[in-house]
Amino acid sequence: MNTSLTRHNVEFPAEDGVILRGWLYEPAKTNDDQQLYPAIVMAHGYGAVKELYLDLYAECFVRSNFVVLLYDHQNFGESEGEPRQEIDPPKQIKGYSSAITYLESRTNLVDAQRIGIWGSSYSGGHVLVVSAKDKRVKCVVSQMPSISGTQNLKRRRNEEDYQSLLKAFERDRQQRAEGRPPRVIPIIRPEEQKDWWNFFDVGHATEEDKWRYKNWKNEQTLRSVEMYGEYNPEEYAADISPCPLLMLVADNDTVTFTEDEIELFETKIGEPKKLVKFNGDHFSAYKEQFQLTSKEANDWFIKYLQS
Repeated sequence: MNTSLTRHNVEFPAEDGVILRGWLYEPAKTNDDQQLYPAIVMAHGYGAVKELYLDLYAECFVRSNFVVLLYDHQNFGESEGEPRQEIDPPKQIKGYSSAITYLESRTNLVDAQRIGIWGSSYSGGHVLVVSAKDKRVKCVVSQMPSISGTQNLKRRRNEEDYQSLLKAFERDRQQRAEGRPPRVIPIIRPEEQKDWWNFFDVGHATEEDKWRYKNWKNEQTLRSVEMYGEYNPEEYAADISPCPLLMLVADNDTVTFTEDEIELFETKIGEPKKLVKFNGDHFSAYKEQFQLTSKEANDWFIKYLQS
């Protein structure tokens, strides 16, 4: 972390009382500074934790005089919640709103009328939903958003494999109803998803970045996959406007699919909006294209939260 920045460990309750934990970044200020700052809420994507390069975005934003709240989703990382490693979209969406409520409570620090949200990949889809439903959001950045879990679950499998998966969901529901623990499966199978594994595997990290993987586990409940298949952020797109939306899209995204993102942006998102395409695959945003993706997001927040 940049030592010139102030970062605190914080916790706040989710809607169901589960404690969410994260980092609160504050701009550098003098002891007599009574200024209230615009703020940004951030969380990571599918099965990821805050340490996986999102601190770099947070530091970029706080240097532009934003307060930033970066936290772990319920059931992940340092946040509470059971079952562990269960990726629950409705709970994660409500988590964003709980984070906004927490920022509103910081009346000596945050201007509650100037709060924006940022999400990437799965949480890139979440922020579309949150900005459509929670009108306290004044600005949104959606990076490589998940558009349709229903479509993606099918397109990655042939019909036989898809039917087998549906049967596995049924068996898992029965086991859970009987009080047995949920079935847990890998998030990534390295032999099948090499580009995913190159990002998530600590073995591919530099020595200085290996600490980022201490809270990440290559595990998810099978129910997480079932909920993914039921989750379609595209259904909320028409209700985002007039909240200003920036969408960042990789031109070779085979995880959340470039063509789906662009179609949604062009046909369902109202003004004000901006689309930025960059070279690379889904995971290039966090490293190879970080300078571009962070600058575009930072500029968008400055335009709509500081003007």
